[in-house]
Amino acid sequence: MRLPRARLFVLGRRSLPSDDFQGTAHTLRSLHQIAENPGTMLDSLTPEQRAKQLHVIADTAASCTSCGLSERRTNVVFGAGNPDADLMVIGEGPGKDEDEQGLPFVGRSGQLLTSLLEEAGWYRRDIYISNVVKCRPPGNRDPQQEEIDACKGYLADQIKLIDPAVVMTLGNFSSRLLLKRATGITKLRGHVYPWWGRHVVPTFHPAAALRGGAKVADLIREDIALARQVVVDARPGEQLGLFE
Repeated sequence: MRLPRARLFVLGRRSLPSDDFQGTAHTLRSLHQIAENPGTMLDSLTPEQRAKQLHVIADTAASCTSCGLSERRTNVVFGAGNPDADLMVIGEGPGKDEDEQGLPFVGRSGQLLTSLLEEAGWYRRDIYISNVVKCRPPGNRDPQQEEIDACKGYLADQIKLIDPAVVMTLGNFSSRLLLKRATGITKLRGHVYPWWGRHVVPTFHPAAALRGGAKVADLIREDIALARQVVVDARPGEQLGLFE
């Protein structure tokens, strides 16, 4: 059962920042096809309907050539998990293992992330995981702005369909994309940010814990616990404006 939302959204109304998250034209049409009645609430969609529409978006992304990352990819790494999740985790981009398997966070960083989430009672089957860019940047370099711009419509569609209560952003790129702040992850983490009827909880990318050791892993644990508490305590009501 999905926990109460801070706010419900009606299909056809803006539920994400319009200047940053337009979605793709094809998948936006598919979203509107779900709701012949414009008053249909996102929470009224069944998990099967959410999964079906995510497959539509994934099929579109599989043939995407909007940026140069498509030239070297083995697989598009679209996302995986529960289409009815209360927690959505957003990373930076696929690595070598992810590119080979077509699944997000299956390498060493993913194994650590899975372990830390399970400590808090969250299993991969309970959450949804994706990335800002869906194709592996060469040599695991940082994604470039034009690559992020080319791919963020897919992420917007995922967020709209899954409609999570909490989005946990891993590292600088996903945190800055959603929060539109230049502040680094070290200062952003440890806080909850109201965001378009949802909450964003930024934390370090698990790769930072592989480099930085137990101290960084403990900070990620703290942030996962914070996200867990936000989901448990979710109550209907108006939120503070993020940009006010």
